[in-house]
Amino acid sequence: MRHLLEKESFRRVRENMESWDVVIIGSGPAALRAAIASSDAGTKPIVIDSKSIGSGSGLSPVSGLAASFDEVDSTAHREDTIFAGGEGTNKSAAARVCGEAMNVLANLENWGLVLQRRDGGLPFAASCQGHSRPRLVGCGDSTSREITRILEEQVIKRGIVRRADLQVLSLVMDSKQVRGITVLDIQSGQTFGIQAKAVILATEGYQGLWSNISEGTGTGVSLAASAGIKLEGMSNISKHHLTVKGTNLHLPVDILSAGGRYRKDSGEDLEIGAEKDDGNCILDLRALESDAKIWYAQTIRRIEERTGLNINSEVIPVYSSVAFTLGGAPVDENGRVTFNSQKMWYTGLYAAGRSANTGMHGDGYLPGNLQLEDLVTGEAAGNHAGEWVKNTNFAGSQKIEKEISKVSKNIENYFLDEGQTIGEASIHLSNLVTNIQNNSEIDVKTLKETKISLTDQSRVMNTELLNAIQIKSMAPIIEAISKSG
Repeated sequence: MRHLLEKESFRRVRENMESWDVVIIGSGPAALRAAIASSDAGTKPIVIDSKSIGSGSGLSPVSGLAASFDEVDSTAHREDTIFAGGEGTNKSAAARVCGEAMNVLANLENWGLVLQRRDGGLPFAASCQGHSRPRLVGCGDSTSREITRILEEQVIKRGIVRRADLQVLSLVMDSKQVRGITVLDIQSGQTFGIQAKAVILATEGYQGLWSNISEGTGTGVSLAASAGIKLEGMSNISKHHLTVKGTNLHLPVDILSAGGRYRKDSGEDLEIGAEKDDGNCILDLRALESDAKIWYAQTIRRIEERTGLNINSEVIPVYSSVAFTLGGAPVDENGRVTFNSQKMWYTGLYAAGRSANTGMHGDGYLPGNLQLEDLVTGEAAGNHAGEWVKNTNFAGSQKIEKEISKVSKNIENYFLDEGQTIGEASIHLSNLVTNIQNNSEIDVKTLKETKISLTDQSRVMNTELLNAIQIKSMAPIIEAISKSG
């Protein structure tokens, strides 16, 4: 009798379960580009993220997009990328991504991206430390925002479904094959499963570990790690050197090519990354070119609003911070998540952007390659997934049902009386990150086993519950960083 009841339960799940060809997790450029590519391949994707639509456009830009616009080919760009990344650079990945830059730029312009231009009408290319020639193109300090806006328009035109009210809880794997995901409906507080032929991880990075969790939870990376996937590139913690002191405001390095000066507080000019102690560095924008002020109007306004400083007469104290991350699930040229030195594939699972690690950055980072990699890997993953699912059937509904039961119990545990508060758990998380920075031993197991108790017992729109889930999701990321050495 019990067997018959279970069989009937699974039958109902299969009948009622939401199913999609391609599920894309994320809301930024990589996720949007993947959605466009998979849709153009003839499939029906869905884009899922707990952040509101358009949230990705509000991120502080760190640089424009690197492209070999004034060059015969991308050879020099590739060599600069390899030099910045060192011996650990995947040279074929660097060649592939750099070689796609002009195609990426052409697509964006065809869709309506308005680039900053120079006399004669050609796109303006900014110089930057690490590049052997001017190569950063974009829209001043609006590059990230405008690229996101253009991609969102294309997503809307294709009628692609988006859900901004779901927090993804886990990947459902079956013998190294992805079967779907489990999610929390933020509005109702209910958990349910979504069956998928393919899943693309394309979320923001996990830079929130070093500042505020709201700045980057690394959901895609955490989901991969929790599913038993060995992450790569986790030891590469690159710094952005133009973060305004006392804020989380990151300024684009392109501004140094428009009259900005990076200096010691004594007035001596510095090259990005050349400082021994960034405790007393400043950004001097007093000689910013008049034309450039139009393209960096947001930067000027944000500095004045956040610090009260007038860039025409005062300098801005800056420091180095973790504004983005480079580690993630190892992927091949098609965005497939791989194992066994890329010889095998976690069937149906893809990653792009900050959820992926192509290996092109090695142990360093060349400014402008971040946005480029997001777009190239997003398109590659979306295109391959869109084609691959055409000859694939849905499966694994029983696995999804079992996973729903598991994650539902985890959610219920947050509503028990015993456990740490959100504040106490956040402090615990911060201490672990500090220990990593100091090369001290860490105890991730404690964070994994720590119970968090909520003061808000409501199941509807419970942001405290969302924060608790995100804090706990950082544990596998911290563990991966610590094991990377």
